[in-house]
Amino acid sequence: METSESSFKTPCKVERKKSSGPCTPSPSFAIPASPFMKKFGYGTGVSVYLMKRSPKGLSHSPWAVKKVNKQCDKSSKNLYEQRLNDEAKILKNLQHPNIIGYRGLTKANDGSLCLAMEYGGEKSLNDLIEERNEKCLGPFPADTILKVALNMARGLKYLHNDKKILHGDIKSSNVVIRGDFESIKICDVGVSLPLDENMIMTDQKAYYIGTESWKPKEALEEDGVITDKSDIYAFGLTLWEMMTLSIPHLNLPPEDDDEEDSFDEDDFDEDAYYEALGTRPPLNADELNDSYQRVIELFYVCSSEDPKERPSAAQIVEALEAENIQ
Repeated sequence: METSESSFKTPCKVERKKSSGPCTPSPSFAIPASPFMKKFGYGTGVSVYLMKRSPKGLSHSPWAVKKVNKQCDKSSKNLYEQRLNDEAKILKNLQHPNIIGYRGLTKANDGSLCLAMEYGGEKSLNDLIEERNEKCLGPFPADTILKVALNMARGLKYLHNDKKILHGDIKSSNVVIRGDFESIKICDVGVSLPLDENMIMTDQKAYYIGTESWKPKEALEEDGVITDKSDIYAFGLTLWEMMTLSIPHLNLPPEDDDEEDSFDEDDFDEDAYYEALGTRPPLNADELNDSYQRVIELFYVCSSEDPKERPSAAQIVEALEAENIQ
């Protein structure tokens, strides 16, 4: 039975032990050559640059520009350009404060296809997680995690309920942050999937791509049914990332003070990793104080292996807003 809104608002206390065609490129703006832009992100086959815009001395807001890497071979280039086309077609029809906005699709002087988007911030949530980990600062404060959760859930609610779209690749690197969490936006809808009125993916030609460590159980099964709850599982693991500063299921051996010791591939238990995919990653709740109780509850319910036990994005928004999460 699907989680009811009332039961989700007051959960039990956790014990602390594809596209139909190309998007026509717009010729209305020019993209500088890559060396004249600041690179601040990357993905599989693409790089993201900061494009400053000050025509005739005017100061305009910068854009983020996604370009296919020149190093790609022809077949890979065609694949990634198709994904840029798909992403542009989807982004053109989205408008929400928690979703990165569309600005245009065009070709640079070198002929590479470029997707220009709203500049949502120079760092992804994953960048901030890595920085916090390197500085040994420990988990993000609980109120920060809940703020991220609410803003992400608002964006997902818009995609699921208003646009009938499954994001399909929710993770910390696809959440862009500006300043001290002043703005929180979901990005990279290039592998999103259509949902029907029942929040089920029924397009026989479409398939869930995602990213392995964040894939829900149903996306790993040959006959698994993909629904809006597939995004919710990955959403739950994103909250887990903020508590653990780790990659889900990738349990590497602890760092050693001896710099001569390096990680040996033989130390990685590949069988255990693949067996753990799609399950709830372990969380040492004893290391978290009482302020994290709500975050832990949210993580637990969203990371259930059974999609029907996960709340919808709309239920998460309603519950957190009722608790006056800011």
